[in-house]
Amino acid sequence: MENIKSFVYDKLIASGVSTQNAQLLNMLIWLIGSIIIVFIIDYIIRRVLRRIFSGIAKRTKSSFDDILVQNKLPRNIAHIIPVVLFIELIPIIFKDYDAIENPVETAMKVFGIVLILWIVRSLLNSIKDYLKTLPNFKDKPIDSYIQVFMIFAWVIGIFSAFAIITGTGFIKFVTTLGAVSAIIILVFRDTILGFVASIQVSINDMVRIGDWVTFEKYGADGDVIEINLSTVKVQNWDKTITTIPTYALISDSFKNWRGMQASGGRRIKRSVIIKASTIHFLSSEDIRKFKKIELISNYILDKEVEINTHNQSHSIDKSLLINGRNLTNFGVFRKYLETYIKNHSEIKKDMTMMVRQLAPTPQGIPMEIYAFSNDQRWENYEFIIGDIFDHVLASVSYFDLEVYELSAISDFNQQ
Repeated sequence: MENIKSFVYDKLIASGVSTQNAQLLNMLIWLIGSIIIVFIIDYIIRRVLRRIFSGIAKRTKSSFDDILVQNKLPRNIAHIIPVVLFIELIPIIFKDYDAIENPVETAMKVFGIVLILWIVRSLLNSIKDYLKTLPNFKDKPIDSYIQVFMIFAWVIGIFSAFAIITGTGFIKFVTTLGAVSAIIILVFRDTILGFVASIQVSINDMVRIGDWVTFEKYGADGDVIEINLSTVKVQNWDKTITTIPTYALISDSFKNWRGMQASGGRRIKRSVIIKASTIHFLSSEDIRKFKKIELISNYILDKEVEINTHNQSHSIDKSLLINGRNLTNFGVFRKYLETYIKNHSEIKKDMTMMVRQLAPTPQGIPMEIYAFSNDQRWENYEFIIGDIFDHVLASVSYFDLEVYELSAISDFNQQ
């Protein structure tokens, strides 16, 4: 080994070069030669590994090896041997310059750690990309887990680099960090919270990629497009992107519409307010008129027989409509809407359908339609609601009812 180290130096001295210049030229020649050799070896290994991986990728059905090539894993692995070789050559290159040898060797070892981190990152990214191609993992927060592993890898890498720079053993260096652990926790607070939250979100299946969520606190209303360690990205319906802290999913309240999407229907829950002053009992003439409305003609016939039988059996005085049992225009209108909803082609028949009367308000009596459309798409859903309530508002007058409207000043002036 000594003969190799001094080979160029001896040749220069024999050529009449001074000792100082011979040492400098010896170092430069070895440095340039080593760099050239390292680059040649690196190039050859990269080409060989690329051909090997490409050949394997062509012969296998799995896409994992193709993803490894795309994430440059073979290229990063190819750098290992040249880096190790250069570290071994450093004592030869700088044998006469101890002050330079140690810093350069330390720098190359640190670079070796960075290279290992690149390899780990390429491998983890390949695993992430491959899992995302599998149906069972498409809606899972894979990014969060990969980021956790990368954080651990970078922490170990940074600790190792500092241990090398300071000349301290890795274990001893790590144990000295106990005093600053509180600062580390403070710095990585969001990361730690996000990690815990992502685990809970995954275990409890609270949110998946592709879910429609509404998060009023952050102004989010749209589809989840990404879940990672620190944030959840939601693409709103106006195509804007809202970023939400991952830990907010377990600390705040939000709405996930996945259940609605899985059900195949989308809820319709809307009401019209009827003026209380227009509600009244039906007279015989009213009943004859409403019998002409096809959707409720049979209902009125059956009810008329039932009510008359009851009133006659109890000898009810019907000179006043309030006596005994009676139909009201409001009740008949409710039955009409119920029949109309059940016969509507865009209403999902195997889910809840009802028309109900809500508690009176200062404006009037709300009549609410509660049902589910069989089309969940927003534009179609709104069209279905519009179609239903167009009919509702137009049919109110046929039952001698009025919808409450807040009168404008111009209305009073016209009167």
